[in-house]
Amino acid sequence: MKVSSDILRVYKALHTWVGIGTGLLLFIGFFAGALTMFKQSLDRWSAPPAQQLAMVKSNELDMLVSGVMQQFPDARQQLVVHLESAEHISAPVEWQSQDEDGGHGPDLDGEYWHATLNAAGEVQAESIRPSMLGDLIDLLHQTAGIPGTVGHEYLGVQILGLAGILYFLALVSGLIILLPTLVKDFFLIRRGKNRKRFWLDAHNVIGITSLPFHLIIAFTVVVFAFHDSFYGSLKAVVYQDTPMFGAPPAAGERPQARIVDQLLPPTELIRRIEQAAPDFKVTELVYMQVESPRPIVRAGIYNPQYLVRGPLTGYVGINPYNGELTMTGMLPGKSNVWSDIVVTFFALHFGSFAGEWVRWVYFLLGLSGAFLFYSGNLLWIESRRKKQKRGQPLPQQARNTRLMAALTIGVSLGSVAGIGFAIAAGKWGHVAAVADINSLYLQVYYLVFLLALTFAFMRGGARAAVPLLWLCALASALIPVTSALAVLMPSTGLWFYNSAATLAVDFTALLLALAFIFAAYRTQRGLQRANADTVWHIEESGHKAEPAGIGAGS
Repeated sequence: MKVSSDILRVYKALHTWVGIGTGLLLFIGFFAGALTMFKQSLDRWSAPPAQQLAMVKSNELDMLVSGVMQQFPDARQQLVVHLESAEHISAPVEWQSQDEDGGHGPDLDGEYWHATLNAAGEVQAESIRPSMLGDLIDLLHQTAGIPGTVGHEYLGVQILGLAGILYFLALVSGLIILLPTLVKDFFLIRRGKNRKRFWLDAHNVIGITSLPFHLIIAFTVVVFAFHDSFYGSLKAVVYQDTPMFGAPPAAGERPQARIVDQLLPPTELIRRIEQAAPDFKVTELVYMQVESPRPIVRAGIYNPQYLVRGPLTGYVGINPYNGELTMTGMLPGKSNVWSDIVVTFFALHFGSFAGEWVRWVYFLLGLSGAFLFYSGNLLWIESRRKKQKRGQPLPQQARNTRLMAALTIGVSLGSVAGIGFAIAAGKWGHVAAVADINSLYLQVYYLVFLLALTFAFMRGGARAAVPLLWLCALASALIPVTSALAVLMPSTGLWFYNSAATLAVDFTALLLALAFIFAAYRTQRGLQRANADTVWHIEESGHKAEPAGIGAGS
């Protein structure tokens, strides 16, 4: 396909500058997003067994929920009832004493409770500090670690929403750039002395083969970031005084406050949901605002063969007083075109369909997406290289190019290492009796990230690349090493779970550690063969340097 050279020039400039402007933010978002595919597994790996209370039998569930509602008024605002047991589920029911924050993210300062029934059938409740490792990695995925809020929304979410718009432009412009050679060079990866050509081919192949995935992510990122604005506009223009979600009150009817004594038993709610959705398994019940005029129980329903709106389950709403089903848009035969569209986009973003194998595919796509942005930055740096002409003195590389090299190495590898050390810190923090484990996660991540970034700027991108790759390898290896120590030295206070989900965390971290070790060795070889006329040049003991891949010899 022939495209005008002027058009190609414009779109190449657009692709380049949009990619540079958003690449590092999107790198963090994609790497953390890949990990959120196994958010529950990470929570299960890090959850201490000492905090767990006994689960109850189904015939005891009614007594437990009723007792908690009677004795703990805060539970009437939101009470989570777990119907399945796992390492990260500390008790059959849990709730937050107060949620002063009112935002969408985890409330790290909140007071949390969980409860079960003791041998006498009485409610046994305890205050806890639950580990929120999965939620915090998810928050990093949504905000790229940018602190601050705008109203009830995180500033980072808004910035990533804008980055999503630019990201979409980069995808479209990149496709237009490749159109003239798309068929001829589609799967062509050329190895040889021109390492820039090799990395450009790899960048293009990954970008084109995963283009549908990236288009979906770009679109849904924008929707998720600005959904409050969308809903606010719809509320003002379309719905006005009519509720957007749920059925409006009947004409002349005034909503009345409720009394918790009149709540239907949870087993009855489960029976009605299973009757309406026989193909789904009810995994949890979330009681919300049960004393308000509009009480609801949101039930998590699971069937891997269906597209669902949540990261793991679909949702259906039920009135806890009369058992009337609401929010039925995800149930087969009860959806409409709009709900089908919404559910499809949510499912395609979260990878919540077709079971675990799709999660692994999304995990790999997330990692490849992070590589796409990393390699894009390295290609930009190499494209601005001032080459030495024959018989001429060695040129000085531009300051902005050297700064971008340090920034790319520091942000990318610093965020990866920070996440790895934060995950491992979960278990070691409990052993050290750290009072606030969730603050420890944040402190470890930002400390490692900022130290890596500082190191990259002080040493330069070339000198920092190999040490930071080894740091990433160490951070990843520390996760399975911690589990191994728990088995070999249980007296340390560490713990180990042998479920498939937690073993997958250790195994994946081990593979990542080996990958970073391999990358460090390959990069070191490249450092010894690099040309002098590049920002990656290091003149030390007769050796020359190059970055992680670009320009390095094989």
